[in-house]
Amino acid sequence: MQNENTIIVGGGPCGMACAIDLQERGINPLIIEKENVVNTIYNFPTHQTFFSSSDKLEIGGVPFITEKQKPVRNQALSYYREVSSRKNLRVHTFEKVTSITSTDEKFKTVESQNKYGQKQTYSAENIIIATGYYDQPNKMNIPGEELPKVMHYFKEAHPFYNKNVVVIGGKNSAVDATLELHKAGANITVLYRGEQYSKSIKPWILPEFDSLVRKEIVKMAFNARVEEITADKVIYTVGNETREAANDFVFAMTGYKPDLQFMKMAGVLTDENSGRPYFEPETMETNVPGIYVAGVVAAGYNNNEIFIENGRYHGETIARAITSKG
Repeated sequence: MQNENTIIVGGGPCGMACAIDLQERGINPLIIEKENVVNTIYNFPTHQTFFSSSDKLEIGGVPFITEKQKPVRNQALSYYREVSSRKNLRVHTFEKVTSITSTDEKFKTVESQNKYGQKQTYSAENIIIATGYYDQPNKMNIPGEELPKVMHYFKEAHPFYNKNVVVIGGKNSAVDATLELHKAGANITVLYRGEQYSKSIKPWILPEFDSLVRKEIVKMAFNARVEEITADKVIYTVGNETREAANDFVFAMTGYKPDLQFMKMAGVLTDENSGRPYFEPETMETNVPGIYVAGVVAAGYNNNEIFIENGRYHGETIARAITSKG
């Protein structure tokens, strides 16, 4: 068994920020990440531009300088790799935490497994859960959703040239995907259950998207409820009318949610409606002594509350709480 003072589950920007803040207070934590560092950003669309300016994504006092105010995905990946290297962060990548149990009032046992199936057991006084929310898509629970042609993540538009693509959703991820698919020559239908454009759409992409809709280059249906996906079409309703869209591929950009089962496994109480874990805002400590939450996972299902730019400060709060224990 490997003994650690603090283990951080999740190697995203907020988990990394926690590690740096702990380092500055004399604790050298271990980050365990089931993929690679900042895996959520890696899974962004290839040409994704951030909503935040680069300075608001900085962690550990390492400058993030870009030629434009808002960085793109590859610049962020490079930046966070550089931070990890400069700060000599201890990161076990491609290692998944499989269980967290409280041994006694002070110590927790953490079990993990790497990509080769090798298992590892750790003992730690403190656990920081910084697992984000991007791993579990919100399912529609409709017939055909599990077909291979249905995807909940959008990466690259090129394979869908001259194909009939349905994009389900009407917020940023759906709009971003639509714009990229249009550039690649896809035939696109957007199905959105809202009555009008979402107010959360980034203001610099809405005019281009709206222009495509108005010119009917992109077909869009508001108040649309998807009922079924078949091999060659998507069946949906608008009011009492049933409609069909010819279809080769579907991008169901219906949002994501945190892994509440992971929280429950660790003994952390969560609100079933909001998905929010119980924690003290002054310390970020949960109902389980020595287990803390950091980053967007602290907001539960409301992923518009915590971002990198404010979640990066959770580390300072947690580091102060851990070191004040003595």
